Amino acid sequence: MSAFNNTTSQPLIFLLTGIPGLGASQMWISIPICLLYVIALFGNSMILFVVIREPNLHEPMYYFLSMLSATDLGLTICTLSTTLGVFWFNNRDINLDACIMQMFFLHGLTFMESGVLLAMAFDRFVAICAPLHYATILTNTKIAQIGVAVVIRDVAVMIPVVLLLKRLSFCRSKVLSHSYCYHVDVIQLSCNDNRVNSIMGLFALFTTTGIDCPCILISYVMIIRSVLNIASPEERHKAFNTCVSHISAVSIFYIPLISLSLVHRYGQKAPPFIHTIMANVFLLIPPVLNPIIYSVKTKQIRRAIIKHFLSMRVQM
Repeated sequence: MSAFNNTTSQPLIFLLTGIPGLGASQMWISIPICLLYVIALFGNSMILFVVIREPNLHEPMYYFLSMLSATDLGLTICTLSTTLGVFWFNNRDINLDACIMQMFFLHGLTFMESGVLLAMAFDRFVAICAPLHYATILTNTKIAQIGVAVVIRDVAVMIPVVLLLKRLSFCRSKVLSHSYCYHVDVIQLSCNDNRVNSIMGLFALFTTTGIDCPCILISYVMIIRSVLNIASPEERHKAFNTCVSHISAVSIFYIPLISLSLVHRYGQKAPPFIHTIMANVFLLIPPVLNPIIYSVKTKQIRRAIIKHFLSMRVQM
């Protein structure tokens, strides 16, 4: 069987996959998937819009929330064309360069979301454990520096990950397991030694989410200790209540991410549709649920959205 890499004159084409074994039913399954994309796009755009437009939301907590929404918006957009192309038009072809580009944004934005969640945990830590210094610690300059640092970190870890893919040759089946390019999925199709790629992928994972997740846990241990020292039960409840939305966002991000990584690396005997369902859950659940959670649990965001819709009705 001939091997293909980026040095050959013939472009390397991968085949994306919808949901294995469902064939004609994919068109119907695409309807709820499309609906989830619409909800994710609308919800995160709305959060960004109200944070930008409303002066009373120009605070550190909402700046970090807008970063989270922008990241979720990017994650949704970067897989929208290939996913709906597979489900609606059975357009499964994707060349290596397009696959690498999609992979760069998909994994980079995933790591970025992890970094933003860590920044939001730091925001809650300072607000609860050092409220008198909140305004002096989290200045606009400091928030911008945190955002830039998250972007630089994720670009730095992703560049070697995607560049190392160019050295691989592919001589087996070039059928991917998902409707988008996923790093582990691609390197498993290579016919030469991919240990360096696997190690680099794990390095990128551990230096981003592998650091962020324990730091978030540590921050909440310190937050809980600080809250338990508050004498008033009402004040304790109020302090915990400010963290509920963030804890929910952390849970719906890390649980699918860890589950998908474990299924890919250790669940080779699992039915193919399990991989696909897990991948779509990981991809769409955080962008869909984050705007809903913050709109329901955060009074200021909810009021700003209602105010915007009421003003639209008045104008009509």
